[in-house]
Amino acid sequence: MVDGVLCTVQFTIMICVLFVLTVATATNLQNDPAGQQIVMFKQRTQSPVGVMTTSAGAPIDVVEARVTLNSPLLFNEYFMDSLTHLVRERIPERLVHAKAAGGFGYFEVTHDISDICKAKFLSSIGKRTPVAARFSPVVVERGGIDTSRDARGFAIKFYTEEGNFDIVGFNTPMYVYKDPLLFSTFVRAQKRNPATNLMDGNMFWDFLTLQPESLHMFMLVFGDRGIPDGYRHMPGFAIHTFEVVNDYGEKTFVRFHFLPEAGIKNLGSAQARKIAAVDPDYAIRDLYNAIGNGNYPKWRVSIQVLTLDDVKTAGFDVFDVTKVLPLDKYPLRPLGYFVLNKNPINYFAEIEQLAFSPSNLVPGILGGPDKVYESRRLAYRDAQYYRLGSNFNNIPVNCPIQAKTFTYNRDGKPPVKDNERDTPNYYPNSFNGPVPYKDKHRVSIIQIYQDEPNIFEQARNMYENEMTPDERTRLVENILYSLGSVTSFIQDRAVKLFTVIHPNLGSRISEGLAVNRTTNIYDWNDL
Repeated sequence: MVDGVLCTVQFTIMICVLFVLTVATATNLQNDPAGQQIVMFKQRTQSPVGVMTTSAGAPIDVVEARVTLNSPLLFNEYFMDSLTHLVRERIPERLVHAKAAGGFGYFEVTHDISDICKAKFLSSIGKRTPVAARFSPVVVERGGIDTSRDARGFAIKFYTEEGNFDIVGFNTPMYVYKDPLLFSTFVRAQKRNPATNLMDGNMFWDFLTLQPESLHMFMLVFGDRGIPDGYRHMPGFAIHTFEVVNDYGEKTFVRFHFLPEAGIKNLGSAQARKIAAVDPDYAIRDLYNAIGNGNYPKWRVSIQVLTLDDVKTAGFDVFDVTKVLPLDKYPLRPLGYFVLNKNPINYFAEIEQLAFSPSNLVPGILGGPDKVYESRRLAYRDAQYYRLGSNFNNIPVNCPIQAKTFTYNRDGKPPVKDNERDTPNYYPNSFNGPVPYKDKHRVSIIQIYQDEPNIFEQARNMYENEMTPDERTRLVENILYSLGSVTSFIQDRAVKLFTVIHPNLGSRISEGLAVNRTTNIYDWNDL
């Protein structure tokens, strides 16, 4: 009798445990789509999806797929196919923005701006356009951490009916330098020391103190906004002032802003380091799980608007990417929102090969007249040619899915799609090849003169008027954490520049460095 009771109790306990495990498994599947992706694939497919084949389509026998011992290797096509492909599976890593998360969704217009811009994807309230987005640290390599103190890329591709329109922006409303000649210098100063193969604080701070216009942006990087709490809570900015035109050829100038509906949230330095130790892919995982669980990230899209008279009377260079346009003078005008509601099915195909370019413009949007924008039109195109080949726009994720293309480009490294079939391969021609359209109100982008950057006024205003006392303290701490191991003559140069920005900032950094030289408590951080 006792044995029977014990067996019943044990059986009941076992059933309860199985029930708890089943519930826990279901909960994990629901709450962790990233961690359980391969399990969820199995649940969806039930049985193998097909018979294995070679890349040429021939079916593979189970003996060839399971063992090569005591058989000729060169006659095993599965072995030859997989081995020779393996060493060719990597393409060149992006020079900057190498590690990223991304997703797909749509942009919806909520406010009419046809009075200033004739782009068709902005033509009516409620109109939706498919989008792809990619978010990335600047300096971090592909295997690095998501919680580095660094600026972030914020790139969006709009698949419009007039072709693709790309905004290749940042999570800061300003950029580092005004003269594009400094791009290679800026990148190399943040990359690894060519002798030690280590990140080098001397190189980094040498650049910042030789190009002090960069301090405006890096006060944000070293401040509370330097480590976003994942990408869902990160704002985006196009950084350039774009020229747009309406149906009559009238010019207006805009800056794009993207503000997360979930609110802006950031991580403190200590918290970020703890997360990096246990989950270096924190931001990628967070975005994937949010989309996978139906908690779709959403950003409100607005523009600052300037007339041609505003440009002339602003009192400063409104095309200077190291500056912000004051919101009290040029308030935000609502435009729409975009939502990410679909994860990539294959990361390499859809995110690693996702190719952005500032030269991807549509009628009504002429781009920015500044030299940084002009140089980016070349640099991004050249980067895609190097990484993906000259036919990179034929890769599905880069195709203008709502527009039919007619080009005179042929051949080259695949994919070539139909290689423009049998149409003539030169223009102009007399044989009915594609022809250009005529815009009766065509205007050219304005020509501007850009002076040397005014390097301190907006940085001073940020420190004095936009930061709370606690935010200033954390700014100083983060700067000292990075600057503390740098050679003394660069430290002295940095102190002088921070003193010009604001005497209080300079004195606090000077005092902190004096302590550091005595106790050596600060280390180079993970920029």
